[in-house]
Amino acid sequence: MDWLYFGELAINGALTGLMYSLCALGLVLIYKTSGVANLAQGALIMTGGYLVAWLVSGLGLPLLLAILAGLACLFLMGFLIERLALRTMIGQPVIMIIMLTLGIEILLRGLVPALGGTGLQRLDLGIPAKPIIVADMFINRAYLFGGAVALAAIGLAALFFRSRRGVVLRAVSDDQPASWAVGIRVERAIALSWGLAGMTALLAGVLWGSVQGVDWTLSLLLIKALAVAILGGLDSILGALVAGLALGVAESVIPGYLDPIAGGGTRDVVASFAILLTTIVRPFGLLGREQIERI
Repeated sequence: MDWLYFGELAINGALTGLMYSLCALGLVLIYKTSGVANLAQGALIMTGGYLVAWLVSGLGLPLLLAILAGLACLFLMGFLIERLALRTMIGQPVIMIIMLTLGIEILLRGLVPALGGTGLQRLDLGIPAKPIIVADMFINRAYLFGGAVALAAIGLAALFFRSRRGVVLRAVSDDQPASWAVGIRVERAIALSWGLAGMTALLAGVLWGSVQGVDWTLSLLLIKALAVAILGGLDSILGALVAGLALGVAESVIPGYLDPIAGGGTRDVVASFAILLTTIVRPFGLLGREQIERI
């Protein structure tokens, strides 16, 4: 085995996996609070990429200011989605709420490119294209930067859930009726989780938009986010980190060796296989909390 080739694939895959973890973080934040799988996260990521690209190229804002403005806008967008759409579904079966998030995903996937343009838009973060060479291994600078940002965001999310407000969100997740009984405003807590998920989507949209450009295909990151969240455990931030690293390495190493034999296309199978295998073997994920109910 060419260990340098394997190491290059594994390192770049791990960095990519950290960016997958950031995509999944929004799913985990919402599920930890409300117990609902947010199938609109891919469209929110796409919307974040489009928004920052428009603020930079359309309005001429500096990149940092555009990102800060985008964070505020996506927080508000997530907050409003919960307030105007999901809150009206209180008392409905969970599957209906999940279908509503899927409807939002489909709506945004069509609406945002229609308003922002279907052509590929470049989002330049000023990262040099020249790779970093370590022991004859080529490390992608964009993935290195994106992985560092993703790791910082995941760390902040973990610290947030140890704060006073984070404990409130965890209490809402554990028992909503009991939270209502002790005076916690459950609806506001869930809306906050949606706002935070919007902010993580903005960061993911910017990072992935800088790597592959901004267009409707950013919404397809929902598949990667679902794979990471399911593999790691829908209610575990640490699980999202571990699963993202595992999926990223697998998606890099497996195609690196099998594509020359199979003729390509194996990369697209890895995430789907991870979802299928985890659902069958360990449905609560690697680090998720197993819930057993009497029926």
